[in-house]
Amino acid sequence: MPQKRSVLLLTGGAGVLGRALVDELSRDFEIVCLRHRTPMNDPRVREIGADLLQPELGLPQGDFERLAAEVDLVVHCAAATNWKTEPDSIRRANLGGTAGMLDLCVRAGAPMYHMSTAFVANPLAPEERERFPGAAAYLASKTEAEQLVRDAPVPGVILRPSVVMGDSVTGRIAGVQGLTRVLAAIVKGQVPVVPGSPDVRIDMVPQDVIAGAVGDLVRGGVTDGEYWLTAGAHSLLQREVVDACLEFAELYGPRPHPPRLVPLESVHRLLLPLIEGPTFPESLRRRFHTYAELLLVFQRALPFESSLGSPHCGSAPSKDALRQALVRNLAAWSTGPGGMRGRHRAQPSRAAVPMRSETTGTTETEELAS
Repeated sequence: MPQKRSVLLLTGGAGVLGRALVDELSRDFEIVCLRHRTPMNDPRVREIGADLLQPELGLPQGDFERLAAEVDLVVHCAAATNWKTEPDSIRRANLGGTAGMLDLCVRAGAPMYHMSTAFVANPLAPEERERFPGAAAYLASKTEAEQLVRDAPVPGVILRPSVVMGDSVTGRIAGVQGLTRVLAAIVKGQVPVVPGSPDVRIDMVPQDVIAGAVGDLVRGGVTDGEYWLTAGAHSLLQREVVDACLEFAELYGPRPHPPRLVPLESVHRLLLPLIEGPTFPESLRRRFHTYAELLLVFQRALPFESSLGSPHCGSAPSKDALRQALVRNLAAWSTGPGGMRGRHRAQPSRAAVPMRSETTGTTETEELAS
């Protein structure tokens, strides 16, 4: 008689990491997904409509009690990540949602696996918080949510991924990520200036590599600790990312003029005050402001710590694999809406877009969308 599988409750299942986690975990667990608006329509999961900000998740009391009685562990991925949202809404969603899931964990006696972000290590200066209130609210709320997990009376694991790339085999991703717009614009030659110096690091990890590490932790019975799901010392430098985008663009036509890489201190002191003035078109002002906000948060001079490759925490991608992965994701983006249709000149070779690595079992990728 087959052994009954443990019940894993997942929030944010319709998101990028949520879908990758369903792929990773559905073989070993019975997955229950809480959803608010977006249905998953995935036969591998059981969906329950809920509101994380309401007492007992907005469920009738009997339903909440039955859910708590059957849940064995919780993976909490749901979060407000749109920095254009009102800061108070971002804070309320990320703190209230975490508190609601911790309440369920307490009732269920279940450990919490909390998806935070590596960029809690990048606190913003006061003038940056004023200029970029959405990013500031996001980082502050994730930092405070981590503390809620530490203070809770149930076991908790804090997971800190960096920028999430597309799948390491297909290059696809479930939703458009902020940084992808910047890289797509570089490929199209639409970015004359990129905020940040050439040698800062852009830490990106494929969604299935992150999901694999989470799966290893869950299956390994790890129920405490903080894990950095990052490329760390292997992360690409900004100039390497830009070069890969320009080389990829040559498959479709002349190589775009390379953007000028401007240190962030010059961006804050000179470029942003200039562009925010009345002489620049509103569309240009919004675009550059978005790029500066994203890259302000996503850049690091020193590498993150990385837990990938440590016991029960997946595999560590190499720098070469990450660069090859970026090419594969560019290839996936190029065939989609807003990609390079109509500009086709050559297909990326198999050498440039490698298949699954024989050493790590993965080839890391970055999906781009317009």
